[in-house]
Amino acid sequence: MVDLMTRVEGALDTIRPYLEADGGNVQVLEITPDMVVKLQLQGSCSSCPMSAMTLKAGVEQAIIKEVPEIRSIVAISPDA
Repeated sequence: MVDLMTRVEGALDTIRPYLEADGGNVQVLEITPDMVVKLQLQGSCSSCPMSAMTLKAGVEQAIIKEVPEIRSIVAISPDA
């Protein structure tokens, strides 16, 4: 069986070209035991006013579609 991180990264790879086209990216920081993916938006995505929409409509949907056992996605600020 493919491990959870590999599956999440695979899901993110489906949307990375769109993020990269706008000068951004996303990095998985952690998958918690209670199935929360903690990630960080990078590049222009980290300061974009539409980042919340990108996170919910793009990143979260892509991950949950491919890895349905994930309960939620949380963005961690680069300053945290």
